[in-house]
Amino acid sequence: MPPSPAPSPSPSASSPPAPPAPYGTGGPDPLRWPDVVALPRASRARTALAERLVRRALSRLPLRARLAGGESVGLGGPLMEIHDPVAFFRRIGASGLIGFGESYMAGEWESPDLVGVLTVFASHAAELVPKPLQRLRGLWALHRPPEQANTPEGAGANISHHYDLSNELFATFLDETLTYSAAVFRGFPAEQALLPAAQHRKIDRLLDMADVGPGTRLLEIGTGWGELAVRAAERGARVVTVTLSREQRELARARVRDAGFESRVDIRLLDYRRITGEYDAIVSVEMIEAVGEEYWPVYFRTLDERLAPGGRIVLQAITMRDERLRASRATYTWIQKYIFPGGLLPSADAIERTATAHTRLRTEQRIRFGMHYAETLRLWRERFTARTAEVDALGFDATFRRMWTFYLAYSEAGFRSGYLDVQQILLTRGAGIPGSPEGSLR
Repeated sequence: MPPSPAPSPSPSASSPPAPPAPYGTGGPDPLRWPDVVALPRASRARTALAERLVRRALSRLPLRARLAGGESVGLGGPLMEIHDPVAFFRRIGASGLIGFGESYMAGEWESPDLVGVLTVFASHAAELVPKPLQRLRGLWALHRPPEQANTPEGAGANISHHYDLSNELFATFLDETLTYSAAVFRGFPAEQALLPAAQHRKIDRLLDMADVGPGTRLLEIGTGWGELAVRAAERGARVVTVTLSREQRELARARVRDAGFESRVDIRLLDYRRITGEYDAIVSVEMIEAVGEEYWPVYFRTLDERLAPGGRIVLQAITMRDERLRASRATYTWIQKYIFPGGLLPSADAIERTATAHTRLRTEQRIRFGMHYAETLRLWRERFTARTAEVDALGFDATFRRMWTFYLAYSEAGFRSGYLDVQQILLTRGAGIPGSPEGSLR
């Protein structure tokens, strides 16, 4: 999912998380949440500098930050309550945006309109850090731990960190299709009851773009919980779908079996780099975000090598603007630490550059629909919030719930601000000119 709206000005490192302990109820578990329970080390000078820079940024934003004691900063707008300013500024001084998120997880700041506050930050991402400090980003920004690299071995651990949390957890906020990607609605505001149809509308458009029909040999990279594979099998396609999540594979197999398509759908626990065979169509939904920039060439070469002559590839990708990708690509973010280790969102330009430089693939069509993702995330967040008791019953603690709420709100804000977009991209071999034509579904 989305990256940080912008790193906060901080030049220190945060200690890596300890190996996960079982989730529990009650207060934060210091083994599971070491950097939430304990304040980070930060010098007085660094903390003071962070406070000065953050106050300067807040004073110019259309929000109202109210600090303990009654002081308010900002131009007015959604309210941000900073209950513990000392801890808040210290965390940001030590680890920037990671500290900003950890401060929320610790309950040191709150908002009755969390999405509104985060949307303001995302909308002004390029302005939060002074230009001189932006040019020195390489000196102060945290960098991704080497163990998060998406090697064939590391990719499995990164995927498991998120997708193997619990099938039951995802079922608390996803709709009955168990589709964990942007839906396509007929109109806004979106409604919970219409989410399954909107997810099928999204899937059907992907399959239509890939020209999937009777007899199509379809490769899906990233199984999810099997809804797209079932939908393709209903059209008469023969599907090979690969995943690195054991939890997803087991439930997807059960769903395919229940739908009566075991003979048409082959679900494999397999890295995309190890796929063999030739396919008439390849579909991959919001999986490129987990590939990692250093492996983008390998990913696109795999697509090219597996595609039969005359075949079509359709990707659904969360994207950011190219200038933001270039500015933040090396920065270690809260999302990477807590939600998607090893993740990096591409830009549409980066997809074009990589495909052109390393394959025969060219973009034939792009459809953008970022606001549909904002609405999808809103529905997920509202459903998750309404099912607190069910989440607790699964053994997830209050800190996890704050983390997950922040993740969903943070992601929604990215799309509402335009910092992020989501696109369906049609690639064919040697056809079309990169970047044209481009469609837009608002």
